[in-house]
Amino acid sequence: MIKVGIIRCQQTEDMCPGTTDFKVAPEGKCAFAETGPAEIVGFISCGGCPGKKAVTRAAMMVQRGAQAIAFASCIKNGNPIGFPCPHAEKMIEAVSKKLGTEIKILTWTH
Repeated sequence: MIKVGIIRCQQTEDMCPGTTDFKVAPEGKCAFAETGPAEIVGFISCGGCPGKKAVTRAAMMVQRGAQAIAFASCIKNGNPIGFPCPHAEKMIEAVSKKLGTEIKILTWTH
């Protein structure tokens, strides 16, 4: 089972406890169909706009065992607030650059 760290939007923390992420990851469903069943080893926010803390937080989760980093659907798809993060692409690009090609990046979760 792959170990994954999830980065979520700080603005959705008070609306979404991440229940669906915790459900679909171990089942290997939705975005995790790409990796197979996954164990969530970290679940943290981007740090707030513009998401600059996502890079150091992703690296921290990798140091603690994450083999993949997933950006929760609230970032790219705007779930549940209906407003995708305007900084999503830059944030994902910066995390990918920092972590290199050995760490899988998922741009959504469910």
